[in-house]
Amino acid sequence: MPQTSQPQRPGWSVQPRRSACAALAAGGKGREMTRYTGAHALWAGLLDQGVDTCFANPGTTELDLVRGLESFPKLRCVVALQENVCTGAADGYGRMLGRPASTLLHLGPGFANGIANLHNARRARTPIVNIIGDHTSWHLPYDAPLSSDIESLAHPVSGWVHRITGTADIAAAAAESVRQSTAAGGQGSTLIFPADFQYADMAEASPAAATEKDTGQADDYRADQALARLQGAQRVVFLLGGGGEESGLGARAQRAVARIAAHIGCSVYAETFPARAERGQGLPSFDRLPYFPEPARKVLDDADLVVLVGALPPITYFGYVGHPSALVAPERLLTISLPGRPAAGRVEQLADALGAPAYVTPQHALPPLPEGELTPQKIAAVLARELPERAIVSVEGGTCGYPFYAVSDAARPHTVLTNTGGAIGQGLPVALGAAVACPDRTVVGLLSDGSTQYTIQTLWSLAHENARVVVLIAANHQYAILRNELRRDGAPLGERAAQMTALDHPRIDWVGLAQSYGVPASRAETAQQLQQQLQAAFAGTGPALIEMAL
Repeated sequence: MPQTSQPQRPGWSVQPRRSACAALAAGGKGREMTRYTGAHALWAGLLDQGVDTCFANPGTTELDLVRGLESFPKLRCVVALQENVCTGAADGYGRMLGRPASTLLHLGPGFANGIANLHNARRARTPIVNIIGDHTSWHLPYDAPLSSDIESLAHPVSGWVHRITGTADIAAAAAESVRQSTAAGGQGSTLIFPADFQYADMAEASPAAATEKDTGQADDYRADQALARLQGAQRVVFLLGGGGEESGLGARAQRAVARIAAHIGCSVYAETFPARAERGQGLPSFDRLPYFPEPARKVLDDADLVVLVGALPPITYFGYVGHPSALVAPERLLTISLPGRPAAGRVEQLADALGAPAYVTPQHALPPLPEGELTPQKIAAVLARELPERAIVSVEGGTCGYPFYAVSDAARPHTVLTNTGGAIGQGLPVALGAAVACPDRTVVGLLSDGSTQYTIQTLWSLAHENARVVVLIAANHQYAILRNELRRDGAPLGERAAQMTALDHPRIDWVGLAQSYGVPASRAETAQQLQQQLQAAFAGTGPALIEMAL
């Protein structure tokens, strides 16, 4: 083994406890650096670039960063009990604000725990800055038990990965990590920060110049060619992709596409699982592209032109025998804007060039208030009627997700966030992140019971932060999506398959579970009970959970 010497650590002085994250260090007693250190330089660099929120689950190799937080009261630190909660929350935060939060994760194994929701964030093109503490540089050659190849874990879910190699690198690395997070329409950037550089003394760095968000489109779009192709097509389908306010599913772009549809008589669909979509009264009632290939092909096969507005070319979710993976051949595609890039201006220009009429604001009829035992359709109707204006709805799960979408056009204007990458366990953390990003808006988690268990620890963070999140659990006590897939070819559900997709032995007590995490909870069995409990939850100022018995 190579011979190395351990550098001396600087002294520490005991200070009063001042933040939740600092309490994680040194047995709960906050301690603050007496000198300016590498940890200070990183936090200062991130704050200079506008990163003022961190979702954290630190360990021993991050304690100097935890201590450094004491000097930055403007940097909000949200503690999570599991790393996939941190990464999912950073995803929800970034989707709503269009700028990154940071995560603070412990070594390779801790980062690995958060990869599933970083996968979803990558599909959503969400800007995130991940900070991963590593062993001291002089300890790495000894291959300690928690050592791992962090870079190999980070690359699949990061557009940019950088290892800090000295104190001179820290300020520039912080600035570059933020710039990279907004590149390519939004992506993850990952900083690996060895512990010895965190606690090393250094001169206070000058603030780096503020980085600008990358909003350019490196494409070959030409408005005249797009106009000519639209005018020459007979059967046109528009497919709108989600993202920020200027995306294909932002309000401006939806209104412009509705003008085009009224003028040329085309069909319009939202992508199946958008990162973010505006929805509700005043906006068009565009359906989602169906999930399964058979109904999706009915929509797309006859079109001679499929127009992509911030959406990727449509493909099947899995490889299904008898169906092509790519649902539309390249020669039938027209891309107006790339995913993650502004789309509204281009489609407005196109609508004007076509001579499309002015937008006519539709009035969608609310479903009647249902009665009796709950069904997914009744849940959807009650929620559509009660949803507050400007609410944010984090949807995960097929049980109530599409039934709600089908009637949500009549709800008050709201924002919808869905699972973009298919790695379940996103819904609850994304709701947390959205609530942190937008504390003036009510957040609803419309979730299924199976997927919510993946990141159930989020409930503790909701209670700890008193986040304004109303969690709705569709409790059918089964993995319904798997049962739907098993039944697609008409075969009966076998005994073993039924056993492996059941969640009723034992049944989860959602009310007791939520209360154990500090979240007030109730159970609704009828539409009337759900309406009453929703009204009470929306009138509150903190989290609540409603188990919806199905």
